[in-house]
Amino acid sequence: MLEIKNILFPCDLSKNSAKILPHVLLAAEKHDSSLFLLHVVEDLAKWGTLHVPHPTLDRFKREALEGAEKALDDLCETHMQSCPNFKRLIVSGDPVTEILKAVDEHQIDLVIMGTHGRKGLEHTLFGSVAENVIKKASVPVMVVNPYSVK
Repeated sequence: MLEIKNILFPCDLSKNSAKILPHVLLAAEKHDSSLFLLHVVEDLAKWGTLHVPHPTLDRFKREALEGAEKALDDLCETHMQSCPNFKRLIVSGDPVTEILKAVDEHQIDLVIMGTHGRKGLEHTLFGSVAENVIKKASVPVMVVNPYSVK
């Protein structure tokens, strides 16, 4: 039988993350697993063709990381009382790459994430994170449609 010791929940800190979190917490409780909450701040430096002065990008990244820290604090304060064994991870980079890196670094056994994140033009430009994680992950990936959660 598959043993699930470590679960990774990559979250974009949107309302959809809060909708998915009960499913994540239930899985962690049922399997007595450690839970890793991961937020990836998109690294805009990869869009090198944009003419934005480098100090501005550094400042944006620092502010985005600080904002993510606060948002993750709020999410944990509101939802994580029932889960004593969780760790928070905030990194900067490409979301798919950082999720896959976290799977390896933290011996993740299961990834649980939302089916929806970006829409429209953002989805076209950045692609589907969930779709790419499903294709490339070395562990099972459970996806939850936040719009079907009641």
